[in-house]
Amino acid sequence: MANFLEAYNITLGHEGGYVHDPDDVGGETYNGIARKYNPSWSGWLVIDQLKNEQNFPQTAYDNASLDACVKDFYKDKYWDVNLLDQYDSQKVANEMFDTGVNMGTGRAGKFLQKALNYLNKNGKLYADITEDGQVGKNTLKALSSCMSYRGDSYIYKILNLLQGNHYLDYMSKSPTQEKYAYGWLKRVDFIKH
Repeated sequence: MANFLEAYNITLGHEGGYVHDPDDVGGETYNGIARKYNPSWSGWLVIDQLKNEQNFPQTAYDNASLDACVKDFYKDKYWDVNLLDQYDSQKVANEMFDTGVNMGTGRAGKFLQKALNYLNKNGKLYADITEDGQVGKNTLKALSSCMSYRGDSYIYKILNLLQGNHYLDYMSKSPTQEKYAYGWLKRVDFIKH
């Protein structure tokens, strides 16, 4: 079964501490948690207090209470939602978690379902599953069947292709977002497995 802390540590390597970039659609963020989309996150109370300190944002990075808020938030909102504890592949769970954090858990779920439908040999391995972004027993059953047939490498590759394609489409539609291309593309694994 997949391990949350491994995925969490990888994803936090992509998230940039405290940022308040006017071009970022999420606005003020801390470790990838956007205030615009998560205004009731308990960590904002801590951050607002720390803003009054001389060495902010550095003081936020050394705050154990804030670290716990971040970890609890990600476990609840991005790990548990897609049932990642139940994945037999840490690599796929890591990818699903990171994609969910960056693009939303529903999109990550759809990417997985789409990948599984591409890999079911026209329904010979298992029936197509609904691509609704809601990871449940049918998605998990298809994931298990697919991995039993060929392991996790093809699922992982398709997840990365879909993620990369999403970034390219997004930048085409909103050119101001091109400034994030290098950071986003670090999340996409092009390594041949």
